[in-house]
Amino acid sequence: MLSHAPPAQRAAATGDPASPDAAIAAEREPRPISLWSLCGLALGMGIFTGGGAVLFRALIGFVHNLMFLGRPVFAYDASVFTPPSPWGALIVLVPVLGSLGVTFIVNTFAPEAKGHGVPEVMDAIFYRRGLIRPVVAAAKSLASALAIGSGAAVGREGPIIQIGSALGSTLGQIVAMPAAQRITLVAAGAGAGIAATFNTPIGGVMFAIELLMPEVSVNTFLPVALATGSATFIGRLFFGAQPAFAVPAALAAMPNEPSSALTLLLYALLGALVGVAAAGFVRGMYWAENLFDRIPGSYLRHALGMLLVGVLMYVLLIEAGHYYVEGVGYATIQAILTSPLAGGGFLLLLFVCKLFATTVSLGSGSSGGIFSPSLFMGATLGAAFASIVGMVLPGMPLSVPAFAMVGMGAMVGGGTGAAMTAVTMIFEMTRDYDIVLPMILAVALSLGVRRMLSRQNIYTMKLVRRGHAMPRGLHANLFLVRSASDVMSRDIVMLDAATSFADFLQMSEAMGGLRHVVVTRRHRICGVLRINTDLRRAVGAAAAEVTLGELAHRRFTVVREDAAVFDVITRMRRKGATTALVIPRAGYVEADRILGVITREQVADSVANSIALYPR
Repeated sequence: MLSHAPPAQRAAATGDPASPDAAIAAEREPRPISLWSLCGLALGMGIFTGGGAVLFRALIGFVHNLMFLGRPVFAYDASVFTPPSPWGALIVLVPVLGSLGVTFIVNTFAPEAKGHGVPEVMDAIFYRRGLIRPVVAAAKSLASALAIGSGAAVGREGPIIQIGSALGSTLGQIVAMPAAQRITLVAAGAGAGIAATFNTPIGGVMFAIELLMPEVSVNTFLPVALATGSATFIGRLFFGAQPAFAVPAALAAMPNEPSSALTLLLYALLGALVGVAAAGFVRGMYWAENLFDRIPGSYLRHALGMLLVGVLMYVLLIEAGHYYVEGVGYATIQAILTSPLAGGGFLLLLFVCKLFATTVSLGSGSSGGIFSPSLFMGATLGAAFASIVGMVLPGMPLSVPAFAMVGMGAMVGGGTGAAMTAVTMIFEMTRDYDIVLPMILAVALSLGVRRMLSRQNIYTMKLVRRGHAMPRGLHANLFLVRSASDVMSRDIVMLDAATSFADFLQMSEAMGGLRHVVVTRRHRICGVLRINTDLRRAVGAAAAEVTLGELAHRRFTVVREDAAVFDVITRMRRKGATTALVIPRAGYVEADRILGVITREQVADSVANSIALYPR
């Protein structure tokens, strides 16, 4: 008799393996906090992140002024070219000196602080339940400020994203909450960081939605919006309300005349070309990383890479008058937008130099983002493209600043895969609405071309290389909104608990086979049984002695026929059930009112079928 068998043996006999919810139940996550409480925490975190962005930029200015000019002051405008350093040729050693400090911080306190930060945030969201060590915020701040301030060709947005995310994760660990709500705070911190850094509140929200949030709803959107809004407000108090870049008043991106059709085609062509460049940036980044990994010793590896960057900076100063590629590179972008740098050839040279400097900086072990370098490379490519086309077609009305701006958006969208974020942020950073139409076209083509040449973007490539796949997009699972009656199986029969298994088999064969049995005792449901080959084999010769009541399990729940499948799955998970019995929308739970059953296998099959609507 199986009634006295161990639980594991009985589970095997009935064909119902131990519930995978056991691990989840054992973990016993905290109860969710209210939406208002979550929003309050997000608001406070946004204020804190905005203040963190202010301090981070001040720290960058202090390091930069001290190491380049020998002045221990915090005031620093990244949109103005750094004057020649009093150190002369010894300036090539400044990035090397910075690399020693960066390597020490990363190796000693937080290896996660290495690189451009966003992949680590994505990894924490999708693979570590939103858990980020609090020390990451401090380590990333110091390492990235030292890297950017000493001349590494990296951006400041990646660090502040990781800093904001670490703050959100820390808050989500201090206040007991489920992983889903902690992940929301992580995404909110990231959006707040990028919004405060670039004065782009909408762009911050779009960044969180496109790249970080596994689910978008009122419960997740509101905290993110509040965090980005409050962080932007704090940023504006210190940095001002002006956009990140000054744009000519008469941009003339798309004159309202028939000839603009040709201009629009040129923007499209630029988008395709930038897509090729974005693919080269993605692959070049990790090619450089592989190359430097062959050099023994993290200190030697990083110092050698930054020595190359330092030499390049000094050569550009001697030959072209400015360091150009050091740091975030906003001064070069601003010069392109307001007083276009002469010559398409020189602009292409700057693109190559920045590509080299950024890949070497991050490949050798620096700490910083790729957003600002992408803006630099996109601006130089766009301006070079317009300059060259203007030479070939002298009468063509082309705006070099407009093409530079479109190139910026196309490079960001193509490289990161965040197309909507790129369009929104470039618009917010320049506040010129005429640029939106060509921007959308160019970003779309850039993203499409990059995906043809490199399936992964610059963020997901790093994660895929460590075996952590990322979702390629958010989509609504249409299966989850269907009703229980639409997906249930009607292949059921109600039998008394005293019925022997042998009698049931004879009945099943006479009726053409049955898979699900609702077992009753005195007209009340006492268990559920699924018939399969494993169960028949386990019972074997004891079929005449074993009753259905002994084989049935009670891991079931009851749902109404009009319940949404999402709610059915949620109820099954909370109850630890493997089966849901479906009853009419009105009435009591009675054995003779069971309409059908929903099992985990059916849920999995239906979800798989709904995913087929979005082929890859």
